[in-house]
Amino acid sequence: MPLILTDIEGTTSSISFVKDVLFPYARRALPGFVRAHAEEPEVRRWLDVVATEHGAVCSDDTIVEILQGWIDEDRKHTALKALQGMIWSDGYRGADFTAHIYPDAAAQLRDWHAAGLPLAVYSSGSVPAQKLFFGHTDAGDLTGLFEGWFDTEVGHKREAGSYTEIARRLGRLPDDILFLSDVVEELDAAREAGLRTVLIDRLDDYPQPRLGDAAHGHARVERFDQVALD
Repeated sequence: MPLILTDIEGTTSSISFVKDVLFPYARRALPGFVRAHAEEPEVRRWLDVVATEHGAVCSDDTIVEILQGWIDEDRKHTALKALQGMIWSDGYRGADFTAHIYPDAAAQLRDWHAAGLPLAVYSSGSVPAQKLFFGHTDAGDLTGLFEGWFDTEVGHKREAGSYTEIARRLGRLPDDILFLSDVVEELDAAREAGLRTVLIDRLDDYPQPRLGDAAHGHARVERFDQVALD
């Protein structure tokens, strides 16, 4: 049976939740979070990464402004993702919000797990943020369904080498992994690495369906319960 590797945003969950809830929350909370936690080693580590990339910027206020700019740009930077994950942790645990998940995704993930299919996650969000997300979904705590968690520390999602590394870490042949994503370019990279692929083309997120050539030859479905495993 294949291992199912899934993306999050636009795949298991709506793009709007991330853009309209999580990103604005992190942007608002960043200044206070940095003031309160800047001297903690894990927070300092990531702030220093940002500073080093910008010519050893020494002001934390300036670093915060850079990070907020990256949020506005939807930049997939590992330091930003790590810090956002810490901020979202406070939000989830304070019950400021729960993570949106499509009902068909929650139900199918549970069914696959119950049937013995191994599941893993690959998202641009940090692994801690992924675990927080699935630990506080509208459908409850789903973290126990997954055996693997991967973020951009293994490589970027549009690079074939990232999927080769994931297969290596999972101890699987690439063609024994089925990758689900809403981003055609990510699926292209996964296919180049030898993975099987399915385009999740949700009309709530993509009102214009990706049909024909727009799907780049990937199998296309609109819901998780339409995914064929054979």
